Amino acid sequence: MQIPQLMSEQYQEAKKIIESSENIKIYSHIDCDGICSGAILSTILDRQNKEHEIEFVNLDVLDDIELDHELTIFSDLGSGQRIDTNAKDGQKIIILDHHPPLRDLDYKNDKDYTYLEINPIHHGIDGSYYVCGGGLCYFLAKEFGYNDLSWIGVLSAIGDMQNTRTGHFEGLNEIIQQDAIDGGYLKVVKNDINIYGRNTRPLFIALSYFSDVKLPITNNTNETMAILEELGIDEKHNRKTLNELTMEEKGKLYQCLSGMISKVVPGEYVKYIPQLIIGDSYTFLNEDSSSFLHDASEFSTAMNACGRNHEEKIAMEVLKGDRFVALDELEVVSRDHRRNLAQSIEKVTENEESSIIELENLQYFDGTGIKPEIVGTITGMILGYCNWKKPIIGFTETENDGIKVSLRCSRLLSYDGIHFGNIIREVSGSVGGTGGGHSMACGAYIPIDKKYEFLELFNKELTGKLKN
Repeated sequence: MQIPQLMSEQYQEAKKIIESSENIKIYSHIDCDGICSGAILSTILDRQNKEHEIEFVNLDVLDDIELDHELTIFSDLGSGQRIDTNAKDGQKIIILDHHPPLRDLDYKNDKDYTYLEINPIHHGIDGSYYVCGGGLCYFLAKEFGYNDLSWIGVLSAIGDMQNTRTGHFEGLNEIIQQDAIDGGYLKVVKNDINIYGRNTRPLFIALSYFSDVKLPITNNTNETMAILEELGIDEKHNRKTLNELTMEEKGKLYQCLSGMISKVVPGEYVKYIPQLIIGDSYTFLNEDSSSFLHDASEFSTAMNACGRNHEEKIAMEVLKGDRFVALDELEVVSRDHRRNLAQSIEKVTENEESSIIELENLQYFDGTGIKPEIVGTITGMILGYCNWKKPIIGFTETENDGIKVSLRCSRLLSYDGIHFGNIIREVSGSVGGTGGGHSMACGAYIPIDKKYEFLELFNKELTGKLKN
């Protein structure tokens, strides 16, 4: 896939707009993709000697936002929000977003202000798997000749789970990946064992977090240790990480996992088993081999930890090159984040039979007391404790008397072709809220008194869509 001609022309226009502007503000999302997007844009403006402000925000603060700058750039958000409601004559707006847009390509016509929206969906390109916000920002950097930022584009795509459908990058993401490889920033191992923590977690711990399907090893380190010892690929007094396994040992591990999964999934899902286990691995060559920044998945988790704890600027400074003060701060944030996650998971799962409520087509838990910023992460981690055949939804209250809704599901359900992001957008909208996201990870904000109506409508909407 190549960048379509019209999209390429939009990037040329965006470059001219930036070069002709002095008073610039960036708004970007708080997740890994948004932080990477903001870091790329900020680096472009630094190199162009453009003074600028940057603010990382959640989606619910964007509607009717005040625009107080000559140029406002929105990255990894903006397409689905009414960001131009208060635009004034002579102002300039650039949107670099991959989420479903409210406005079409012709929206910019007959405006008293400059409006440029670069969204792959306008060009027939899937924004869930072919390019994300950070990727769109990288192509703008490339327009300026800054190909050295390609590795951040790769990181944003990993954080946005753009490779989850097939285990490797597709579409415009392949261009970014190749730029990073050609620049000497990235090593890709094709069809590797796809388990999180390959660089820093002992393998017996990494395996215990397998949650797409509940297995004997899920949340059971004693079982994982026994199995690895039986396979002869791990020893009691010499625990290995995934990166330390030979290809022969990885082959044994694949056969073992494949056999376990085939015993617990219906026959129609067996064809998807390789996609649960195998996928490309991504290593950043300029990072210390012992650092969690060396592996793209672990790096992306650290970026998300900052976003969930309102420390996006720390993450951005690391992305922009600070491997001293900012990196030390990043390690502290990551450690505190892991502790908060563990405490929250314990709270929900200490009595999972009463905490996780199962309906006909979904399951949910009340996450009262859990910070809205981490309820999505908690929801994903709780998958390993419940029925993988249904999506799970977590609820928690926000500061403005609303409810944050987060949904996660096994990859097997997304392989069925169900796009929960589209469903949650429709259902949340019908109860006076907003929502959206990806096929297997999405969320919404709804009024506090609409929780049970939302559940009823969502449960009804899924009737006939789930195979089990």
